[in-house]
Amino acid sequence: DVPMGHKIATRAIRKGDPILKYNTVIGFAGDDLEPGAYLHVHNVLMDEVQKNYRFGEDYVVARVLPPEERATFMGYTRPDGRVATRNYIGVFITVNCSATVARKIAAYFDEERLEDYPNVDGVIPFIHQQGCGMEQTGEPIDLLRRTLAGYIRHPNMAGAVVCALGCERNNLERFFEAEALRAGKMLKTVKMQAVGGTAEAIREGKAAVREMLAEANAMTRGPVSAEHLKIGLQCGGSDGFSGLSANPALGKAVDLLVENGGTAILSETPELYGIEHTLTARARDESVGRAFLDRINWWLDYTDGRDVQMQGIVGPGNQDGGLANIIEKSLGGSKKGGSTGIEAVYKYAEPVTERGLVIMDTPGYDPVAATGQIAGGANLICFTTGRGSCFGSYPSPTIKLASNSTMYQRMTGDMDINCGPVIDGEITLDEMGRAIFEEILAVASGKPSKSEALGVGAEEFAPWPIGVTG
Repeated sequence: DVPMGHKIATRAIRKGDPILKYNTVIGFAGDDLEPGAYLHVHNVLMDEVQKNYRFGEDYVVARVLPPEERATFMGYTRPDGRVATRNYIGVFITVNCSATVARKIAAYFDEERLEDYPNVDGVIPFIHQQGCGMEQTGEPIDLLRRTLAGYIRHPNMAGAVVCALGCERNNLERFFEAEALRAGKMLKTVKMQAVGGTAEAIREGKAAVREMLAEANAMTRGPVSAEHLKIGLQCGGSDGFSGLSANPALGKAVDLLVENGGTAILSETPELYGIEHTLTARARDESVGRAFLDRINWWLDYTDGRDVQMQGIVGPGNQDGGLANIIEKSLGGSKKGGSTGIEAVYKYAEPVTERGLVIMDTPGYDPVAATGQIAGGANLICFTTGRGSCFGSYPSPTIKLASNSTMYQRMTGDMDINCGPVIDGEITLDEMGRAIFEEILAVASGKPSKSEALGVGAEEFAPWPIGVTG
């Protein structure tokens, strides 16, 4: 008996010989295997594989349609020309000490109080656990600051209130100076120690949001080019079907997006390990390929000796879904990126400026990874799942794609698109990719995604907690 989504050998394989999937080594045979043998963690063993990085040799210049032929969606155009898919006001914190203040400010602006502002999608708190007890200089605080600044500046954010305690290491003034943020009509600050404590800070925060609502509500949707779409690509709760249906179908949609001048952000670096040589070959040039390889090597050092999936063993849900190891998972996950060349590699939460397919270095943990992509400018997230992730995100909505019909039917309340018909033989990957692209345009135009309608996303804001806590 072989469970759904798991593998069998298609020919005899001798002990120690490589096991290939999609013509890529995913491990080595732990025993002599006959055709039809069940392949999984018990007999697919990881070992070192010699890799030829072939920097840039498979790079393909993406075909991009002339501007007049590109798809359009109904978006918000900001005064500075940036284009949004949503219109939120955010309440941010420099440090977790001001989390309650931010929550209470945002909670005050419920549906009833926003009735007179129909073009404002909501007032959302963005809470994190950092900001003090951390390194005052270097990558940890730089990363936190550029993540917060990326959200504050995000096109989907009409305005923002930043709440601080006053004595934290992520000092409000130093944060604004480091990220070139300037307080004004649509960016206001509240410092708890300066105004007299919690209750007064909540009162001032509410007043700050009220002052922004009319201007935020003045924004209206209009037709804009799909070239303004930046899509963060995510997968979570993957199974053996993810690499056969949802991921390659999303890859087809990415090819359409790039053809229409848009941008796709491939991330989750530990879940690209093992097949990184297939991506360095697609890099625009050797410098882009080496930038990606540098991040892979950083992760190998960072996780050395740790019980994490980059050291080989994937999580229980992935195993139950048919994935034997991280290489097989990465092989399927990389298919989200479609077939075009890779134009650039970014650090976590860096602003994404290149168009086409790019890579952003993030952990594999979905909330942290998507947070980095949104901070970099992603105005939509496309998220594939085989086991049934219930992820959502603000201010950029998440579209979830099910890899198989069984899970989709069990979780229709959370899944936006069923890619299972590809497995069922009812639709081609090209047809599925076209359907995903059309859904991207619809959600970008204001159609609520399933997670958005459920109100999922505020708790999923999770800046990468890299560094020492002390």
